[in-house]
Amino acid sequence: MYLAGRDLYQTTFSGAPPAPVPALHTLPRDVAAFTGRDSELRRLLHAADTTTPEVVAIHAIDGMPGVGKTALVTRVAHLLSDRYPDGQLFVHLAAHTPGQPPADPTETLAALLLGSGVAPQHIPDGLETRAALWRARLADKRVLLVLDDAASRAQIEPLLPSSGGCLVLITSRRRLLALDGTVPLPLETLPPRQATTLFCSLIHRSVTEREAEAVAGIVKLCGHLPLAISLLAAHLAHHPTWDIATFAHEFATARDRLGELEAGDRAVTAAFDLSYQALSADQQSFFRRLGLHPGPEIDAYAAAALDDLPLAQARRRLNALYADHFIDEPAPGRYRMHDLVREYARALAAGDPDDDRERAIARLHTFYQYTSEVAGCFLNFVPLEAAASKAPVAVPQLVDREQARAWVRTERPNLIACINHAALHRQYTRVIQLTEAMDTFPSEENHWQQDISLHETALTAARHAGDRISQANALHHLSWARSSASQYSTAADLAEQALAMYRSLGHQLGEAKALHALSQMRRLTGQYEAASDLAEQALTLYSSLGYQRGEAQALLALSWLSRVATVELEAANEFAEQALALYRSLGHRLGEASVLSELRVIRHQSGKYEAAIDLASQALVLYRNLGNRYGEALALQGLSRARGAIGEYEVAADLAEQALTLYRSLGDRHGEAEGLQALCKMRITAGDHETAAALAEQALSIYRALNFGHGEANALLVLAQTRHPSREVETAAELLAQARALFQSFGDYHGEAEVLNSTGALLAESAGPGEALIAYRRALHLARRAKAPLEEAQALEGAARSQIRCGQRQAALDDLREAVAIYQCIGAAEATPAAAHLASLETERS
Repeated sequence: MYLAGRDLYQTTFSGAPPAPVPALHTLPRDVAAFTGRDSELRRLLHAADTTTPEVVAIHAIDGMPGVGKTALVTRVAHLLSDRYPDGQLFVHLAAHTPGQPPADPTETLAALLLGSGVAPQHIPDGLETRAALWRARLADKRVLLVLDDAASRAQIEPLLPSSGGCLVLITSRRRLLALDGTVPLPLETLPPRQATTLFCSLIHRSVTEREAEAVAGIVKLCGHLPLAISLLAAHLAHHPTWDIATFAHEFATARDRLGELEAGDRAVTAAFDLSYQALSADQQSFFRRLGLHPGPEIDAYAAAALDDLPLAQARRRLNALYADHFIDEPAPGRYRMHDLVREYARALAAGDPDDDRERAIARLHTFYQYTSEVAGCFLNFVPLEAAASKAPVAVPQLVDREQARAWVRTERPNLIACINHAALHRQYTRVIQLTEAMDTFPSEENHWQQDISLHETALTAARHAGDRISQANALHHLSWARSSASQYSTAADLAEQALAMYRSLGHQLGEAKALHALSQMRRLTGQYEAASDLAEQALTLYSSLGYQRGEAQALLALSWLSRVATVELEAANEFAEQALALYRSLGHRLGEASVLSELRVIRHQSGKYEAAIDLASQALVLYRNLGNRYGEALALQGLSRARGAIGEYEVAADLAEQALTLYRSLGDRHGEAEGLQALCKMRITAGDHETAAALAEQALSIYRALNFGHGEANALLVLAQTRHPSREVETAAELLAQARALFQSFGDYHGEAEVLNSTGALLAESAGPGEALIAYRRALHLARRAKAPLEEAQALEGAARSQIRCGQRQAALDDLREAVAIYQCIGAAEATPAAAHLASLETERS
C-alpha cells in the first residue's frame, strides 16, 4: 500500500532510462467478514469484463463515512487480481486521515514512480511531468489502480493512467461530480438482513432464535452502517459472557449511543468529525441547524427557514452537504440524514446557544404552519386570505389543489414530527397552531390512527395551556377521527363534550359544527330520529351565521335521513338539490361530488337507473380529479348497483370488485362491508351462491362489529338469499325474520319490502303459493308506501306467479301486466323475462 503525501523527492535527475515496470502488488489484506453487496460486486466485476483498449475504465464508489467503501473495493481488487497481471496498486489519498492533510498528487506520483521502478534520480520535478511519466510507465499495461479516500478531482486526475487496459477504482466521501469519464457507484448502508449477518459473523458466536430479535434491534440502531456494526460487535466478541439481549437493551437506552460506537482508536464520531471539520464555518452551522429538524426528511424551503437563508442559498448548501454525503436525496429535492449523522448533528447543535436553537425551530414551525394553512385553503375551496399566520421568507408556490394535496402528502410526516417535538418540549401553543393548521386537510387517506393520536396530543396541549376554545376544537376533531375509525360510541361522547364546551363559550359556529358531527354519529348507529333533529339544529345555526358550507353539509345529511329513515324521496331530493346549488356556488367540487352521489341513490331508489348511472359517472370523474379515494370507492359502488339493475352484471361485478379493493386499501371497515354486500348481490345474480354466502357473512361480521344495525339488516337479507329455497328453508326463514325485525325497528319500509319479497319466494318453494301470496301482498303495500318501484314490480310479479299456481289467472295477468309496465318504465333488467312470461300467458289464454 502506498501512503501518499510524503516529501520524498525534491531533486530532479536525468541520465539513464528508467528500469522496466515491475509487477506491483500493494493491496491490503482482504476483509475477512465481508458481507453482502452482491449487486455492487457484480457491477464492478462486470466493469472488468467490458474494459476496452481505447478508454480507461474509472469507477468512483462514494458514500458516507463507515459505509464500507474501502472494504468493497478491496474485495473487488482481490477478486480481479489475476486479470491485471501487471499490477494491483492501492493508494491511500488520506482525504480524511487524523493528523494528516490530504495527499499531494505531486508527492503521490513520486511514490508511485519509485515503486514502478523509476530510480530517484530519474523522477522529474513538477506535477505535469511526473503525471506524463506515470502514464508512460503504464502504457500497454493491465493494471488495477485503487485510489482510496480521495478528496477531489484535482487530487485524482494526475494519477489516472491513459491505457485502456487499466481499471481504476476510487473511493470518496464526496460525490466526484467534476471528474469526467467516471462511472459513479453510490454506496448505501446495508440492507437489514445483511447487516444482521455482518454483526453475527463478527461476534464469533451462534445466535439463538430468541436473540435474533435483539440483534435486529442492535443493527437498526446502528443505522445498518457497517462501521457502527463492526465497532459494536467488537465489544461482544471480546466479552463472550455478555448476554446479547441485555447488551441490546443497554445500547437502546444509552443516552450517548454515538459514544458507545468506538473500539480502540476507531470510532464513528471520529469518522464524522473528520468530514465535519472540512466544512466551512457557514456549512458547519447549516449542518447543525439541519440536525434540529425533527422530521424524517427536509427540503430547501424548510432548510431556508431553519437557517434563516434565502432559498437559493439554502439549495446551494444542501447540494454541498449532499456532495459530501452528509445527507442523501431519496427523491428529487428531498433530503434525509442517516440516523447516526442526525444524532451527531444534534450533539453538535447542543453546543449552540439555547436562544439560537429556539429561534431556528420557531422559524421552522412558522413555515410549516403557514404552508399548511395555504394548502388547506386550496383543499377546502376557500380564499387564500384565510391563511392566518405570517408568511415566511421562502415558501413553495402552491397554485392549485393538486399541488396542495401533493405537498400535504409529502410533508405530513414532518408536520406530525414537529407537533410531537413541540409537545415533548411543552410548547403547547405550537402544538395547537400546527394541529389546527392540519385540521383543514380533508380525510382522503387512511390516517385515522395518526389523526386520533394527533388530536389527543392537541387536546392535552390545550388543557395545559388553559385554552378552552382549542380544547373544544380538539374534542370536535377527535370525534371525527374516532368516527372514521368506526368507534361511533366514543366519537359521540367526544362530540357531546365539544358541543357542551362550545355552548358554554358562546361559540355558535363551533356549536353548529358539533351538532352536525353528533348528527352523523347518531346516523351511523341507526338513531335516525335523533340524527334528524340534530341536523336540523345545525342547519338553523349555520343559516343564521351565513356559513354556506355548513348549510350544504347539513342539507346533505337531511337528504340522507329523509331517504333512509322516513323514505320521503321528494324531500330527500329537495334537500340534495339545495346542497348541490350551495356547493356549486362556493366552487366546492368535493361537496358537489358528495351530493351527486346522494342524488344517484335517490334516482336509483326511484327506479331511474339511467339517471343514476349518469350521476354516478359524474361523481366518479370529480372524485378521481380530486384524488379522493373514499369518494371514488363510493362512486364505483353506486355505478355497480346501477349497472347491475339494468342487467350489465359482468360490468357491475367488476366495478364492485374495484370499490371493495379501494375500501380495503383505505382501511374503511364500513365501506368494506358495503362493498362485500354489493359484490354478494352480483354473485347471487350469477348463480354463485357459495361465494355469495361467504361475502355476505364477512359483511355481516363487520356490521355487527361496528354495531351498525341497518347494515346488519341488509347483510342478513342477502345472506338469506344465498340459501337454497328447498334444502335450507329454516335457515333462510330465520335470517329473513331477523332482517325484517331490524328494518321494522328503523321504520324502513323499503328494506322490509325487500325482505317480504324474498320471503314470498322462499314460501313459494316450501309452504305453497297461498302463503307466498300473502307475503307478496304485504311487500306490495310497503313498496308503494316507500315509493320503491323495483320492489313494487317484484311484489306484483311474485304475486302473479303465486296466483297462477292458485288458479287465479286473470288476477295474475293483471298483476303481471302492471309489473312489466313498471319494469319497462324504470329500465330494469327484469323487464325482458317478465314480458316474455306475460306474452306466454296471453298466448296460452288465446
